[in-house]
Amino acid sequence: MGGVVRKLRIERGFLSLNKFALEYDINRANLSKIERGEVGCSLAMAWKISEALGLKFSEFVKILEKELGDKFTFIDA
Repeated sequence: MGGVVRKLRIERGFLSLNKFALEYDINRANLSKIERGEVGCSLAMAWKISEALGLKFSEFVKILEKELGDKFTFIDA
């Protein structure tokens, strides 16, 4: 999932993870770990990321399903 998030972030013009995280009040360290696949992503965090990317949550999930199939899940946090 992290690779998809990174790809979408860069495609939408956010070349800097730090700037993206700061602008949308997302914990930079946590986002970095998500993008590297070191930690799972909660539903709440995925929602926040989708909004920051300018996507409806349903659109974000469709992209994840297309890219990852059944290989992704959200953690319960």
